[in-house]
Amino acid sequence: MADRTLARRVFETEAAAILALVDRLDARFDCAVQLLLQCKGRVIVTGMGKSGIICRKIAATLTSTGTPAFFLHPAEATHGDLGVITADDVVLALSYSGETDELLRLLETIRRLGARLIAITGGPKSTLAQAADVALDCSVTEEACPMNLVPTASTTAALALGDAMAMTLLVAKGFKEEDFANLHPGGKLGKRLMRVEALMNAGDKCPRVSAATRMRDVIYEMSRKGLGMTCVVDDDGSGDPVLLGIITDGDLRRQMERDADIMGMTAADVMTRNPITLARSTLAAQALNIMELRKITSIVVTGGDQPKRVAGVVHLHDLWRMDLF
Repeated sequence: MADRTLARRVFETEAAAILALVDRLDARFDCAVQLLLQCKGRVIVTGMGKSGIICRKIAATLTSTGTPAFFLHPAEATHGDLGVITADDVVLALSYSGETDELLRLLETIRRLGARLIAITGGPKSTLAQAADVALDCSVTEEACPMNLVPTASTTAALALGDAMAMTLLVAKGFKEEDFANLHPGGKLGKRLMRVEALMNAGDKCPRVSAATRMRDVIYEMSRKGLGMTCVVDDDGSGDPVLLGIITDGDLRRQMERDADIMGMTAADVMTRNPITLARSTLAAQALNIMELRKITSIVVTGGDQPKRVAGVVHLHDLWRMDLF
């Protein structure tokens, strides 16, 4: 049987390493974030061994939240890859000891080029820390390894510190959900962040009639398009038609209960005015939530800067097919 006592000890040691960082948040952290915020080039993240693996994750997190970043292997850097560093860049170097030879060999070039340097290290008095514009302390009292050798708590702390910088930077940049959606078009996450404009029934697939259309033709249009509704519009020929109202299957049933002579009416007589609409930039997940809460199956999608112009119609089944959750 596995030693769960040791497993719990690992969790506790790594959690303690992260919590210890809270008390170290000071002006140096603010300065590091400010350097990243003011960076006109890219953030170049570099480190060797296990630190290098953490660097790759930090670079990926920065990139996915609107800060261009990439990983530079310090050993490869001294064999030609140093050419990627420019004066507009910020180098984020990770070394627990602060004395990693491959990193120290980069310092002269970084300074010569004029790039700024942020160090994440467990050695606040190390060579790397002393050379950096800002040095952040990620030291730990012990590793989670029973021999206190394998980088575990230290790499966890460094990763958490990188995440803290990335999230603080995200907020400072005003990075929004729609920005995140632009950078994550694929996979399950991409589906959840897809906008309704990518799913809506537009053009000839969008059911629409004029206010003067007789109900016989209204019903035909609703049946032909198969969305259980139709938009009632004023097509002035200047772009997308103007939304006047909608007619749903429910509207038809209620009108037939009130008046048997529905065929003698026009769309304007039956339509629901001022229906719920969605901007075309609305996330699909938000649209699904609205439709399920309001128990409706279709919503008109309008142009972003023209809220009365019909861009299309999104149906509940279109969202269900996306398997958003």
